[in-house]
Amino acid sequence: MAHTYWNDWYFGWGWFLWFGVFLLFFSSIGNWGYTYRAHSKYGRLPRKPALDILDERYAKGEIARDEYVRLKSEISA
Repeated sequence: MAHTYWNDWYFGWGWFLWFGVFLLFFSSIGNWGYTYRAHSKYGRLPRKPALDILDERYAKGEIARDEYVRLKSEISA
């Protein structure tokens, strides 16, 4: 009585092994994608330039004109 590949792997516990292999494969791909997206934002430049923040602070009245001019020249240099 000869055993075939089909009977040994798919009617026994072989399907469980292959299910585990595929589960590990797809979960590792998903984990890589998540960590890539989560850590890629740390290397980016700030979203608002410093001059825009300074302009907003001056417009709100948080700083005086002479301080605004001084800070703007320091940032531009």
